[in-house]
Amino acid sequence: MDHGPHSVKVDKPWGRFEQYTHNLPSTVKIITVAPGGTLSRQYHHQRDELWVVLDPGAKVELGESVLYPDREEKLYIPRETIHRLSAEGDEPVRILEVSFGEFDEEDIVRLEDVYGRTGP
Repeated sequence: MDHGPHSVKVDKPWGRFEQYTHNLPSTVKIITVAPGGTLSRQYHHQRDELWVVLDPGAKVELGESVLYPDREEKLYIPRETIHRLSAEGDEPVRILEVSFGEFDEEDIVRLEDVYGRTGP
């Protein structure tokens, strides 16, 4: 089931809003990566993710690609797609993460991790 990188924009007299989910099982987090920090290279079996980049300086490994997304850029990460987030530069990087599907913090398959959290 592909929720895709869809969002709905609604114009209002005062501006607009952008809606990422509507009555879907989802989990929303803001991830803050310290300068020079990097998450594990990982994938998930049970959830898709939509990332909205809040700060400059993000480096995203997505499948075979390496991306340097701009602020407000959106990235869709289907389940079982290998991904990794890093903060390059001297400032923290924040990502708004919307997870679609069954969210379980343990549903992380870590392939590589600078903090030694791979393996059994």
